[in-house]
Amino acid sequence: MQKLPAWPAVVCDLVCVLVFTLVGTASHASAGSAWHLVAVAAPFVIGLAVGWLATRAWRAPAQPWPTGVAIWFATVALGVLLRPLFTGGFAWTFTLVTAGFLALTMIGWRLLATLAQRRRQAS
Repeated sequence: MQKLPAWPAVVCDLVCVLVFTLVGTASHASAGSAWHLVAVAAPFVIGLAVGWLATRAWRAPAQPWPTGVAIWFATVALGVLLRPLFTGGFAWTFTLVTAGFLALTMIGWRLLATLAQRRRQAS
């Protein structure tokens, strides 16, 4: 498979986290200030950055396994653990929704990119 540049993958992952933040704050009627959105997103952006660094994702940024899964896990785990320091406490239901949404989006775009790349190579 052709190596893809890292920056589009970083943007895709950041968009996933930001959409998660925007949808979550809007659905809980807490989307008041820009500072609040930053505070909600910050622990997950930190987790995302750690995941990218720990996996050296720039070597295979669109690879669903192991890159995508490891980045997703770091984003969720660190985001949930750091969240009480920024905005709120801990709730299992929040963790499950977070894990599900971010898995669907962060691993999902990688699966779609892999499928598109394979189709291009086949034709």
